[in-house]
Amino acid sequence: MTTYFSKGSPNTVIHSEELGEIISQVFSDLGERKNVLALPPDFTRFPSRAGEITCLLHDHYGESISDIMPALGTHFAMPDWQLDKMFPNVPKELFRVHDWRNDVVTIGEVSAEFVEQMTEGIWKKPWKAQLNKLLWSKQHDLIVSIGQVVPHEVIGMANYNKNIFVGTGGVDGINESHFISAAYGMERVMGRADNPLRSILNHAQEQFCQDLPLLFVLTVIGEDESGENVIRGLYIGDDHDCFYAAADLAQKVNVKIFDERPKRVVAWLDPEEFHSTWIGNKSVYRTRMLIDDDGELTVLAKGVKTFGEDPEIDRLIRKFGYRTSPEVMSFVDNNAELRNNLSAAAHLIHGSSENRFKITYATENISKEEIESVGYNHVDYSVAAEKYDFQNLKDGWNEDADGKFFFVRNPALGLWAHRSMI
Repeated sequence: MTTYFSKGSPNTVIHSEELGEIISQVFSDLGERKNVLALPPDFTRFPSRAGEITCLLHDHYGESISDIMPALGTHFAMPDWQLDKMFPNVPKELFRVHDWRNDVVTIGEVSAEFVEQMTEGIWKKPWKAQLNKLLWSKQHDLIVSIGQVVPHEVIGMANYNKNIFVGTGGVDGINESHFISAAYGMERVMGRADNPLRSILNHAQEQFCQDLPLLFVLTVIGEDESGENVIRGLYIGDDHDCFYAAADLAQKVNVKIFDERPKRVVAWLDPEEFHSTWIGNKSVYRTRMLIDDDGELTVLAKGVKTFGEDPEIDRLIRKFGYRTSPEVMSFVDNNAELRNNLSAAAHLIHGSSENRFKITYATENISKEEIESVGYNHVDYSVAAEKYDFQNLKDGWNEDADGKFFFVRNPALGLWAHRSMI
């Protein structure tokens, strides 16, 4: 196993021209390929630059790229406008839609003994390694998984083999992976490259994927002095070392540690990217380790229209709501429908403040009654946007008539935490 390219530091900037040269050189050195499958993320990871890299791969391989499958996981399929924006000039007939409920195969099981050992006894069942049947069809001579390494509530640091086993995974693998990390404790996982679930996924890759021609293209994204997103690191390889190098840089670039805990945090959700609380609760996951007790998180969520990205999960969020971990665990014990959808249960835990602070959603496309029914507070978007004019706020500390507050412009890009939580 090999790392073919590795470059990055907190001050590195890889511009588009250099990115194109790197992609062209690395994939030329790999030799000719006749049937390539690309696995980029979906539009919820637009800042990853994975769309640009996918376009470069299409330019390089041309007709040898036979399939492009966005790693949707449980998310909605990408509509045409998202495909056009993220993958300009790539023919739409190349895109395949991942169906996590119906379109997967189980390629092996990680033993119950290994899972129990890795999770400190929290989960004692074997874990099914599942992926989309297209990956397992053995018709491709290269499978390129593309994405950003960034703090993540389920896997600690997003991407690498998560893009395979979750992004193109099935019901059992996704449900149990999410629940394992939620039960283990989000604060024990978030921003950490090594954690129980990563150990399980690494083991599954080692045991079951030796015959898959996998190659990973991993970015680390930061902000320059003007606030623009830039590539701080690029790592290309088929080995664990490639991921851990990217994760090490992402910890330096994307984990923000503070000595003061704000009573008020405000997060803005770009309406193009965030249409559900399933995605929008990155504002909760990524700031929960910063907000002071009895504080408040206000989420400016103009584009949010629903709770789940999947109709069944949406129904379950509406039924059970974002409650404390003990409450959700009790729901799981006593309700078969939630036991059968453990990713939903995990999401309810991740989206909770554990009654430590208030969460207020500012919306215009989902009603006050709906928001309050799941355990959040509500304010009209227009009212909140007038109080917190995101266009004129700076990332980090701001001040208004009520005192200091902390603003996060894009919660998908990092982790904000108090020093005591890291």
